[in-house]
Amino acid sequence: MSAHRMWKRVATAVAARGIGAVAAALALVAAVLLGGTVAGATAAEAKPVGWGSGRWACAGEAVDPGNVNTDHDPKGCGGRGSWYQEPAKDGIWTCSGSPVVAGYVITDHSKPGCRGIGAWRHSLVHDGIWTCSGSPVVPGYVISNHLRSGCGGIGSWQHNLPHDGIWTCSGSPVVTGYVITGHQRTGCDGAGAWLHNIARVGLLTCPGSPVPAGFRSTTYQAGGCNGLGAWLLARA
Repeated sequence: MSAHRMWKRVATAVAARGIGAVAAALALVAAVLLGGTVAGATAAEAKPVGWGSGRWACAGEAVDPGNVNTDHDPKGCGGRGSWYQEPAKDGIWTCSGSPVVAGYVITDHSKPGCRGIGAWRHSLVHDGIWTCSGSPVVPGYVISNHLRSGCGGIGSWQHNLPHDGIWTCSGSPVVTGYVITGHQRTGCDGAGAWLHNIARVGLLTCPGSPVPAGFRSTTYQAGGCNGLGAWLLARA
């Protein structure tokens, strides 16, 4: 039904029944013309002044796959708060609590960002990138260095693709096919470091080292792994 015909019916009802009897009809017409709904929070309700190619969503609503939250309006959705969602891209700033899309890491922090709740910069992972404490480690990468003063004082960690003989920080994942063969208590800016090697027969592996498929641990040597003890790697 056209807007003209709807308003005509409302006017007829006002004449016949009085203004109070058609208040609901007026509300319905307004909802249709403004693109809203009669009940519940709408996209228009969530949207504050100024918006781009993404969409505003009420607090508690799921973030669309591949998207991140880049702005926050505490007055949106009738005071419940709303978040602006848009597709992730290299270098985008996101609000605290935003999901981290697969293949991305967190590389910087701004305390006053996102209207005071804090913001984090998301970047596509690459060999040698520095990330903030708490950033996910993309599968296939290891953590190879630590800077306590990095990322605005919360600490930062360097991510690298593994190679035979790389030193990694305590807490770094071990990529499939690698074993841990050495330890430095003072490595990684005091966090401790572990030497990673591609698994092969004859290596002495440290306590906690994975044993890849096709291998087994055999003879124990108390002095191995810088005094922590080590097991000789052999074929299964």
